Amino acid sequence: MEMVRKMKLEKLLEEIDYQFIQGDLSQEVSQIDYDSRLVVDNSLFVCIPGANVDGHDFIDQVINKGAKVIVVEREVPYQAGITYLQVENARKALAFLSCAFFDHPSRKMTVIGLTGTKGKTTTSYMVESILQNAGKKVGIIGTIGSIVNGKFQKTKNTTPESFELQRLMNEMVESGCEYCVMEVSSQGLMLNRVAGIDFDYGVFTNLSPDHIGKNEHSSFEHYMACKKMLFQMCKVGIFNKDDEHYQDMIDQAACQIKTYSIHQASDLKATDIQLYQGQGTLGVSFQTTGEINAAFQTDIPGRFSVYNSLVAIMICHLLKIETKYIQEALTKVRVRGRVEIVPVQQDYTVIIDYAHNAFSFESILETMEEYHPHRIYCVYGAGGKRDKKRRYDVGEVVARHHAYSIVTADNPRGESTRQICEDIVTGINRVGGEYIIIEDRKEAIHYALAHAKKDDIILCLGKGHEDYIIYDEVKTPFSEKEIIEEYFQK
Repeated sequence: MEMVRKMKLEKLLEEIDYQFIQGDLSQEVSQIDYDSRLVVDNSLFVCIPGANVDGHDFIDQVINKGAKVIVVEREVPYQAGITYLQVENARKALAFLSCAFFDHPSRKMTVIGLTGTKGKTTTSYMVESILQNAGKKVGIIGTIGSIVNGKFQKTKNTTPESFELQRLMNEMVESGCEYCVMEVSSQGLMLNRVAGIDFDYGVFTNLSPDHIGKNEHSSFEHYMACKKMLFQMCKVGIFNKDDEHYQDMIDQAACQIKTYSIHQASDLKATDIQLYQGQGTLGVSFQTTGEINAAFQTDIPGRFSVYNSLVAIMICHLLKIETKYIQEALTKVRVRGRVEIVPVQQDYTVIIDYAHNAFSFESILETMEEYHPHRIYCVYGAGGKRDKKRRYDVGEVVARHHAYSIVTADNPRGESTRQICEDIVTGINRVGGEYIIIEDRKEAIHYALAHAKKDDIILCLGKGHEDYIIYDEVKTPFSEKEIIEEYFQK
């Protein structure tokens, strides 16, 4: 990692509770690290106890590489000439140190954080699209990656580790961004990656069981509790009033509350929802009442697009963006791998989506049924080394919606693709659905494209924006969009 700046240690510690063990607080720090491999001369190293690796085990190694300041959670053997600080929570300390190191970039922009099980990515791109349409400079951080003034960078996590997050936000400030739109994952909240960030707006989209299991959340209640943390960190919270967990989500909120809805009285309500379809497009139009009375439409299909649009409309309205810019941007916005329609010269529709659990499968299948297709083909699998129940559940959902299952690979990791497919079929057989197993995902997509007829919809589910497939922990290049385009070129 490049050396960004130097800063006095005492300045870095201004907003942190710590116990001073020994050393010199007036020295300069050139970099903050939590990965021993990245340490350089005059680094400050934070010892993070992780699930697999404990940073405390690398202290001698990082001192040999030039680290002069060590932040620990517990007692260790202390070396002369090295500064040691003890904190209660190393991850939280890393976040606050990172904020200070980059001079608190979140205080120099309007920061919008979105949390929820679904809709975060699409909504964040809608907000970005509107702000850009109104001539504003905006940065985005999320599942697909980060964008700073149109420049795309891949990120490892939906919400990157705090130092990386602050580096990205600082880049936004330096390139003149006035706004930062960020997906805030439950993991990011649980692991204190967003601690110290000054959120102007927090958004709750919806909630359903996800990311529950080993190395993730211990229970749905824990998952929800982590999501709720955002609303103790932001000034204004924007909540989906139609979600069954709405009341739970607001019960500890320490922010001003704004609501949006399709079914209930709220600050912003959508009415007169109309689905439309044209050659190769499926979309939705609606009216709003409340904070804005206007007509909107978007070429991202389905009722959940109305919910996502309502968030974007509400945020941009609160940011004093003119309605015409919101209307224009919503008609043009496209999000990679999120209900993404792939243009094909056929009389059927091909859609790529990131849906990867029963809840999101249910949602997209219900959406597609509203367009009354002749038949729905689903190309999908399930991730290896993940909760087996997910496999049965997605198979059952597809069968219940009378869609034809083309069961295939989806990041099997170290597991047998055949076994994962057969687990999915167990779920399909509960309902008695139709299916075929084609283990090779490229062949599975080709099968769907060859068999679809007029007014059919093909859903390629699970990969979305991903441009790889994982076998035995190795990422192999794999782009569904390219596979579809190449099929028709041949």
